[in-house]
Amino acid sequence: MKQVQWYPGHMSKALREIKESLKLVDIVFVLLDARLPESSMNPRLQEIIENKPALILYTKSSLADQKELNKWLAHYNNLGLKGLKIDAITGLNINKIKDATLEILTDKLEREKRRGIQPRAIRTMIIGIPNVGKSTLINTLSKKKAAKTGNTPGITKAQQWIKISEDFELLDTPGVLWPKFDDPTTGYHLALSGAIKDTILPSEEVAVYAHRFLTQYYPERYKKRYDLTELSDVANTFEMIGRKRGALIKGNQVNYDMVYDIILRDLRDGAFGGITFDRFKSI
Repeated sequence: MKQVQWYPGHMSKALREIKESLKLVDIVFVLLDARLPESSMNPRLQEIIENKPALILYTKSSLADQKELNKWLAHYNNLGLKGLKIDAITGLNINKIKDATLEILTDKLEREKRRGIQPRAIRTMIIGIPNVGKSTLINTLSKKKAAKTGNTPGITKAQQWIKISEDFELLDTPGVLWPKFDDPTTGYHLALSGAIKDTILPSEEVAVYAHRFLTQYYPERYKKRYDLTELSDVANTFEMIGRKRGALIKGNQVNYDMVYDIILRDLRDGAFGGITFDRFKSI
């Protein structure tokens, strides 16, 4: 993967504002895309949240490979980061978020009670990469359209407080990435999920990576989706997909740009079934 400039200045500003606002909250919700629990985890997380209690919420869980996701859940739990699989669209475990929050904050709330501090609304901050589902989750929790949503990164531009209930307040923050990827694979996984804009990496490059990934980990699903009898090299496979899907231009030639779009859209929409891009390897 070639070196690209993808870290806009507003993300650096958003990161500074997140650190400044930490003193206002009791707990941080860290949203990870369940399909990429490693690639969507900011490597500077501990530095960002310092000693604040945290709850990891694995968003879009219905789109993930549950076997792989469970491995990541156990891994982060072993590191002391409690997590919960959620899906704001299907409603999976949304009603368990508050209980999980209270469980993590038990000691803190007990200390405040002993000191005679009156009960108050719990304040939480949501952080995560772009397009991880922060705004959709907020709207689900608040049961109203409190935050703008979309399937492109960069919808939330500034921090905003949202009242979820009388005893629960939430600070929404813009999606934040980090200045560089140590592993090019991270960039591909972020691109496959839609976390970075499609203009940053060439769609052909991302689609070729997707072909190799699907061929290695989900070959039967790949063949079934496009009614293929076999998986050969990239060019032949894309040729077959293009003809099967009618992605043709004048002269009965395959429009490969359309083929790239078909594959990437299918991956993001869950057309192959539950898929996890980050494969867990024992550390």
